[in-house]
Amino acid sequence: MPAQPWSISEQHRKVLAVAADQLERNRARLWRSDVVGIADFALPSSLPRLHFADLERGEVRSFLVAHGKGSDPEHDGFLKTFSNVPNSLATSRGAYVTYEWYKGKYGTSIRLGGVEADNSNALDRAIVLHPAWYANPAMLERWGKLGRSDGCFAMGEADFNEALWHLSGGRLLYADKLGLG
Repeated sequence: MPAQPWSISEQHRKVLAVAADQLERNRARLWRSDVVGIADFALPSSLPRLHFADLERGEVRSFLVAHGKGSDPEHDGFLKTFSNVPNSLATSRGAYVTYEWYKGKYGTSIRLGGVEADNSNALDRAIVLHPAWYANPAMLERWGKLGRSDGCFAMGEADFNEALWHLSGGRLLYADKLGLG
């Protein structure tokens, strides 16, 4: 059998396109442009919907990520609404710059700076990227969905080091209901 050419999935092709587009829109705010985080909240929390798009290598790695309680009051695993309002416990849409690591309630976490009207309160609301037990794959086995955050981007504990190494320090995280598949 002849060698098969390497092929990227249609979903990953779309993720890379959105990442490149959002990088160009926000380049002046960023310190690093190699990897862009794309959170596609059109998907349920039971599917990997936080994508790390490596624009230099043309590769995508995908992870589970939880959304806020205020975005999913019925707790059915689907984000219904975004909010930038303090105390809404909702996830916000838009472009974020990833800042430094710090030690918080969930251990080492990454501060996020919202750069659009839809997420401009991210720092004041303490919306961050952090590891959480309720975002671990075991939650899917038991409940069929992840738990919910207070509006933060919460990743499984075993996957979070990927964010520390590949998404922190002046990179872009972009979140919306994108429907990339």
